[in-house]
Amino acid sequence: MTVPQPSPSDATAPAAEPDDGVYDLVGVGIGPFNLSLAALADGVPGLRTLFLDAKPAFSWHPGLLMEGTTLQVPFLADLVTMADPTSRWSYLNYLRAHDRLFPFFFSERFHIPRREYDHYCRWVAERLPGCRFDAPVTALEWDASAGAFAVTHGGAAGPRRVLARQVVLGVGTRPVVPEPLRALLEPGRVLHSADYRTHRDTLAEAGDVTVVGAGQSGAEVLLDLLRRQDGDGQGGPYVRWLARSTAFAPMEYSKIGLEHFTPDYIRYFRQLPEPVRDRLVREQWQLYKGVSSETLGEIHDELYERTIGGGAPRAALHPGTAITAARRDGDGYLLTCRHVQQDTEFTLRTDRIVLATGYAAARPDFLAPVSDLVDWDAQGRYRVDGDYRVALDPRVTGTLYVQNAEMHTHGVGAPDLTLGAWRAATILNAATGRTVLPLPARAAWTVFGAPADGATGTGTAPAPTAAQAR
Repeated sequence: MTVPQPSPSDATAPAAEPDDGVYDLVGVGIGPFNLSLAALADGVPGLRTLFLDAKPAFSWHPGLLMEGTTLQVPFLADLVTMADPTSRWSYLNYLRAHDRLFPFFFSERFHIPRREYDHYCRWVAERLPGCRFDAPVTALEWDASAGAFAVTHGGAAGPRRVLARQVVLGVGTRPVVPEPLRALLEPGRVLHSADYRTHRDTLAEAGDVTVVGAGQSGAEVLLDLLRRQDGDGQGGPYVRWLARSTAFAPMEYSKIGLEHFTPDYIRYFRQLPEPVRDRLVREQWQLYKGVSSETLGEIHDELYERTIGGGAPRAALHPGTAITAARRDGDGYLLTCRHVQQDTEFTLRTDRIVLATGYAAARPDFLAPVSDLVDWDAQGRYRVDGDYRVALDPRVTGTLYVQNAEMHTHGVGAPDLTLGAWRAATILNAATGRTVLPLPARAAWTVFGAPADGATGTGTAPAPTAAQAR
């Protein structure tokens, strides 16, 4: 059977303009989640879409695309497979198009190289005619006379305004920088891990580097710097790993534990009171902020190597440590730290600092014109329903959706690639008003919450009602 391949001309084909000047759906931001929506929407009859991004081309966490790093989810969590395994935009079809199916088969990989995932996404983005890069969105407004959102974006031809009945925000998240270190940010000296790869060679030449943050990014930066040390451990930087968390803990990756990343858990989570949801997200950090067991094992192996023959590793690991103050000290930095459990203060001097302190959703500036029309919650966050619609003023007849800005309403799966295609398919079905892609009524063995009335607590859990699904 011949699998249809995107033609070479697809890479440069402009998005078709709608006859009435109004798009059915415009996506703002082309990261993996909106790219998933664009791929699933490709070819849907009668659906006119456009996706815009400020970057010159697709890129995914370029600062962390080190050799040897892998995705923390299986390759089936690509842009489309978990919603439509027959799509030509699947990772397996990407391999086929690059004559890599046999090498991939023999490699027996379930978790693919991060660099290849980035290349796969670029392959898709370059061939979808509805994706436009170098098109930064500068304003989103509600045009009551047109009954549509007005999306103003830049580009080589200057500012342009398009109309959309529905808009999907997929603008991603922004790096988090701890308050004591914000005034010290400086490229190559004090930087977020999002920029690590750009400055890794300079950092490897420093005498002492401190990595802050106990998640996967922090672990990978630490491991990379350890491997930059000479075999005898004398060359390369002394490396220090600091984190507020009480341990450098592995990510929860048991088969039953992973059922928190299913539509079933999302439905359960959404019905909980807001204070309970906020508490759960904090408590469940190990589901999405831990480190893969493999990476922790590699770090241990590197340190073990340094002790052969009585040597000592030029590294130190400090969990349970908070940075309370920081200042410039000559060519380096002086950190004031507090051990959380001992409530003891101490200081450390370092030459360079890498902040692997995560990312957080932020309200984009272009939303300012419609900010008063969004029904924000008490903490200034979106109110999001089961189809990922944002609650808006009743006067707005258009629809606004969000991707990866709803952890507070949908739980820990919001930033996870596992649910990306499912969420995109959910939005696609809602945006078209029909079932373009059928989605499972049940995906987990776990019954989250109390059994339904009349149930004994055993056997198969009932499928969600229509109201619960919303």
